Amino acid sequence: MGVLTSPSLEDIFLVKSSKPCASFSNVPAIDITAPTAAADIVAACIDFGFFKVTNHGVSKSLTARLEAAAIDFFSLPEWEKLEKAGMANPFGYGNKKIGCNGDVGWLEYLLLEVTSNPSLTIPFLKESWASSFCSALKEYVSATRKLASEMLELMAEGLGLEQRNVLSKFVNDENSDSFFRLNHYPPWPMLQGSNNNLNGFGEHTDPQIISVLRSNDSDGLQIALKDGSWVLVPPDQDSFFVNVGDSLQVLTNGRFRSVRHRVVTNGRKSRFSMIYFGGPPLAARIEPLPQLLGDQEQSRYRAFTWAQYKTAAFKSRLADNRLVCFENHH
Repeated sequence: MGVLTSPSLEDIFLVKSSKPCASFSNVPAIDITAPTAAADIVAACIDFGFFKVTNHGVSKSLTARLEAAAIDFFSLPEWEKLEKAGMANPFGYGNKKIGCNGDVGWLEYLLLEVTSNPSLTIPFLKESWASSFCSALKEYVSATRKLASEMLELMAEGLGLEQRNVLSKFVNDENSDSFFRLNHYPPWPMLQGSNNNLNGFGEHTDPQIISVLRSNDSDGLQIALKDGSWVLVPPDQDSFFVNVGDSLQVLTNGRFRSVRHRVVTNGRKSRFSMIYFGGPPLAARIEPLPQLLGDQEQSRYRAFTWAQYKTAAFKSRLADNRLVCFENHH
């Protein structure tokens, strides 16, 4: 009988790939102040489910303040981070473990519920030493929530919908179930001088309506194109990257595609990202908008509440196609 051995860190985190991922220079860059912004956003959501936003109005000094405060936190010893923020369940500090179904990645993170008071989900933000962190967090979340709302209104306009807030009302609702996530992908000294990459965050789609991401100047973010091929998104720390989520794919009856994405890091340089996930209230009914269904068009999805979909998402593995269980088969 052979001896059972635990998998090494390399077995768990190294990306076994012989084919390098091509850099993708065609990421749609949309100036949301331009007259064509609404049409450009809709085209990007149909083709890629992904785009980046320029002229977004969020100050560089605010993003720099929050990033500096977060990096100070991630620089603390692990025991201290756990003591201050608590183990993610789901909110708090997490390290390598993603969710409760066996997914792992080479990262550590803070996950917070979006409320007017961040210290409600992470109590250490009440402490005096964290006052600048808490202040920057409140401002930044408010700014990215406003940006998400603006983009959803431009989407409604570009789709020809009469109600400009038909999509944005979900994230603007006072009971909106939205999250904010700070991800840190630390260096791995063992990889110095090697050409290996690390699985930072495995492939998945975001279950919410919209995700607004900003990262530092480290690469690693990859998206899947319609043909299934993976491409590397060049870093751009002055822009915000936007993902269409599963719920928005349903609301548009599949016109927009929920983009599959992942993070693969080289382990030689820290990557840091901040993501606002705009979600609807738990009781909100998610189904294709009647205004988008023509005379002959049938709904591709059965109606569900966000609470039902969220429950299904938390029971799944990262790479699972969660929407397949909610599809209508005519």
